[in-house]
Amino acid sequence: MARKYIGIDIGSTASKVCILEEGKDPVYEVLPTGWNSKITAGIIKEDLEKKYGDLEDSAIVATGYGRISVEYADEVITEITCHGRGGYEMIGRDCTIIDIGGQDTKYINVVNGRPVDFLMNDKCAAGTGKFIEVMANRLGLTIEELFEMAQIGEPISISSLCTVFAESEVINYMGEGRSREDLAAGVIDSVALKVTTLVQRKEIQDTVIITGGFSDNEFFASLLSKKLGQTAHAMPYGRYAGAYGAALLARDHDSK
Repeated sequence: MARKYIGIDIGSTASKVCILEEGKDPVYEVLPTGWNSKITAGIIKEDLEKKYGDLEDSAIVATGYGRISVEYADEVITEITCHGRGGYEMIGRDCTIIDIGGQDTKYINVVNGRPVDFLMNDKCAAGTGKFIEVMANRLGLTIEELFEMAQIGEPISISSLCTVFAESEVINYMGEGRSREDLAAGVIDSVALKVTTLVQRKEIQDTVIITGGFSDNEFFASLLSKKLGQTAHAMPYGRYAGAYGAALLARDHDSK
């Protein structure tokens, strides 16, 4: 059986897996991380063994928020390195990566497949996936419905940098009777603005790509592009950049 290279990205909200095998396209899988990343890592292992048998002939690299929970990994590597490697391979050239995760947003500048600079947002900053999830729940919408409404609404200013205070702003607007469309537009516009403010503190390359949970959302990519003043590319498999990079690094290290 051909050797497999497996990347496991245990994120704060979702866990992603990438399996590389010679001569085959990457295989991607995703599942909710849940409350315990160690349990999630165990579920991933059981699933891999069910599909591929014994993992003895596999090289496994773990990354992400809960990477230390993947006790069967051969190596643990930071998400900055893995996202840099994966994003570079996906776009095929030097790039600036904007990774919008559940708990944080990262700027990563990548040259020749390696991160040369990075920056993360403040822990309480509202420009994250969790903020969008909280606001969708507050408005009684799914995340998909939130984005749909945002496209037809007029953005209301949401200025708070903290999710808790930003939610209070939204509650006040709801009390004023503002429409859900305008509130949804304000939420997404707020995230795009905060991400832009973070990224513009650093050097931005000609090619910008989005990774993370909303990486394939064309509306968000368009909004972010307008604020950045240059194209931010939506990536169909961008949410798997960390897992893909981890699998690639497993292969790189194995070849040495």
